[in-house]
Amino acid sequence: MRQYPYLRALTITAVCLAAALTACGAESRKAGAGGEALAEAKDKQRDTFAGLSGAEIAAKAISTTAGAYSLRMKGTTQETVSGLNTLDMVFTTAGTCAGTMGTSHADSMQLIITDDMVYRKYDEGLLRAAGAEERASDVEAAVDLLAGRWAQTSRMSEEGRAYVKFCDLDLQMSAYEDADTSTARRDGRAIVDGTPAIKLSGIDGKDKFTLYVATEGKPYLLKVVQKSVGGKPEALTFSDFDEPVKAKPPTGEIINLDRPPR
Repeated sequence: MRQYPYLRALTITAVCLAAALTACGAESRKAGAGGEALAEAKDKQRDTFAGLSGAEIAAKAISTTAGAYSLRMKGTTQETVSGLNTLDMVFTTAGTCAGTMGTSHADSMQLIITDDMVYRKYDEGLLRAAGAEERASDVEAAVDLLAGRWAQTSRMSEEGRAYVKFCDLDLQMSAYEDADTSTARRDGRAIVDGTPAIKLSGIDGKDKFTLYVATEGKPYLLKVVQKSVGGKPEALTFSDFDEPVKAKPPTGEIINLDRPPR
């Protein structure tokens, strides 16, 4: 993308979001899960984790979730420099993905990664936010060229590789696998998006976390919530485990960012 150096800010933004997810994940493995409207389930429901401690249940859930070929991740994370703090993405262990990343101000970018290409579509607000430190003329040029339009680059390009790394489910889950879940304890039951779950809570330093683990079917990690002192809760939900991911190229006009400038 030599001809569009301004767009590196967007690549850095996406990588920063990946870092935020990893940070949240690492803490969440040690702690976290929670968020959203949770309905209490009947306590007399059969205990599918009989004899296991909260820490053991957490470890089992993380291992099971990390073993999925694909999943959907949705929620809020730490805010990046460009303001990205929300996502709704489906990831696979093959490095293909599809979905949206955005900000609390509703600015967003769509991302699709297929077997050979990386496709992105930014809205004007996100382009301007990412270019806050750039020259006004560069920002306007990027907005005129890219706002609301799909652009593509090869997976093998420098920026393409950064996005592929972000979309690698194995890398996303590695933070959870490395996390310390020793403080997790049983904290009742709940319903997460219609699925019965056991609630695990803990404290990591000054941070509080909650994990929700499915009690029906495989013990997937359904939700992670983390709250730091003085901060807003961060919450991620996980769903659509091992479902096919429709990472198909977009239709219509697509700007090729790999072409050298004329």
